[in-house]
Amino acid sequence: MQGRLHRPRLNARLAGVLLLGLLLLSGCASTPRLAESTEQSLPRQAWVADVPFHAQREYQCGPASLAMVLNHDGVDVTMETLIPQVFIPGRDGSVQPEMLATVRRHGRIPFVLDDTLDALLTELASGHPVVVMQNLSLPAWPMWHYAVAIGYDLDANELILHSGEEAERIESFRRFDSTWARSERWAFVALQPGQMPSGISEQPALQAIAAFEQTQGAEAALPAWSALVERFPTSGMGHFALGNARHASGDPLGAIESFRTSVAHRDDLGVAWLNLGLTLHANGEEDEARQALQRAAALPGHWQKRATDALERL
Repeated sequence: MQGRLHRPRLNARLAGVLLLGLLLLSGCASTPRLAESTEQSLPRQAWVADVPFHAQREYQCGPASLAMVLNHDGVDVTMETLIPQVFIPGRDGSVQPEMLATVRRHGRIPFVLDDTLDALLTELASGHPVVVMQNLSLPAWPMWHYAVAIGYDLDANELILHSGEEAERIESFRRFDSTWARSERWAFVALQPGQMPSGISEQPALQAIAAFEQTQGAEAALPAWSALVERFPTSGMGHFALGNARHASGDPLGAIESFRTSVAHRDDLGVAWLNLGLTLHANGEEDEARQALQRAAALPGHWQKRATDALERL
């Protein structure tokens, strides 16, 4: 839930495709500037309500941050359960791949955001808490840290975070960005399948959902693919992935519709032509199946032999 901020006080088997005491050095940093369109579209303050706080003990900021965003989204998991899933003793902490993989195992899709303050604040305004990665020390001797952004105040140029052992910590945009920039401004949101970040582009969304599908299966990813093609209606690869998910979920007619839409936008996508032909053939539509398989066989790629073999069987 998201509301206006009252500033807290300090204190047929188808072919698949893999998409697959801190040294805060802020002397030279400046307050990051938002794009004019962002300034005009965002509310002046935003606050993501009901994000639980878990104190982050030494080297456990990763599991604590995950527990906060997963609990906020309705996942019943404790920080103690998450520690062995993401904490790497030899690394004295958690690294990004383990963080993202753990989110997927708990049924949510981690979407890595664009590396801008605009993207971070836009998600907060949409009601999504954001896990951010910071380096709280010198670049040469990093002290990596995960925190959860939960609000902002544009008039005060301040960000509000659950960080370390401090809930609702207020940091200036300048101070925050000086440490966030050292991680190349890495941040992500954890969303239910079917929800999409506000500002994500097509390719990162495809990759995020494909990685989730590899963990949770096509049926679990079906709402996410539907949301993707709604956001990007001309995405040939998105409609192809939706077709595969529909087929795996027992909806061949829906799969055919998606494959047809896919090739309408991507005539060169041979694997979509192949799956269209195979599904049409299984559904008894031989003439259109032959045309689709002929198109697949004419396009270079690993699908050609399967298309040729299928044509010979017709």
